[in-house]
Amino acid sequence: MAVCQSGLRAYSHNGGSMAIVVFNQKGGVGKSTIACNLAAISASRGIRTLVIDLDPQGNSSSYLLGNAAAASAPTGVADFFEQTLSYSFKTTAPTDYVVPTPFEHLDVMVSSPALHELQVKLESRQKIYKLREALQQLASTYDHIYIDTAPALNFYTRAALIGAEGCLVPFDCDSFSRQALYALLDNVAEIRADHNPELAIRGIVVNQFQPRAKLPQRMVDELIAEGLPVLQPYLTASVKIRENHEQCLPMVHLDPQHKMTLALQALHRGLHPA
Repeated sequence: MAVCQSGLRAYSHNGGSMAIVVFNQKGGVGKSTIACNLAAISASRGIRTLVIDLDPQGNSSSYLLGNAAAASAPTGVADFFEQTLSYSFKTTAPTDYVVPTPFEHLDVMVSSPALHELQVKLESRQKIYKLREALQQLASTYDHIYIDTAPALNFYTRAALIGAEGCLVPFDCDSFSRQALYALLDNVAEIRADHNPELAIRGIVVNQFQPRAKLPQRMVDELIAEGLPVLQPYLTASVKIRENHEQCLPMVHLDPQHKMTLALQALHRGLHPA
């Protein structure tokens, strides 16, 4: 199916800093969970890692800092974008909008509801490339950058896709997700053609997979038959994921030997082979 293939591109990385956008236009597919857990695994291996939370709901920010800490963070991604609207001659480094998490080697650029208000101004002033410039500067500080996004192809998601090397797509095995996936692949192909020739689909992460159910397995098999880059292993549903959200502890810290932790680590190895 041409519509599916249009979003694909062979991927090769030169070993330097890497920015990956975790994105799906459908909500509830596990974007924040996947972004934060992969980032936490990177950091646990001593890799300098940053999470940029572009979703105004701030789930990744709360996950890594706790609700109170995220809300009281002194600066964040909204402050970064707001300063791009200023004509001040004073330049502020992107790292000034980053705060540390409780986990060594892992920092976060915190989200804010103010992103909603800023979006119209940023679009009208054509600031779509400012995040790419920031990512280029952040590459000297961080080896892995994970960008969490809202379930919409809005200004912030486009800015992230324009600036990143890869896009990781969570998929939860239903017909609505499948249609959203095809639309996403076309959108990525268009952004790559118009703005970012280095952008590649890093893979589709099957989430909340039910191994005993026929429909999910058939749907995944069909995606593979279409030539789509479905990653292994598939992530199953787990109560532990709810627990680590409540405790603000990524799985690698909450339960290092849990099956979900091991699956996420295997997924991470596939994305970042040594």
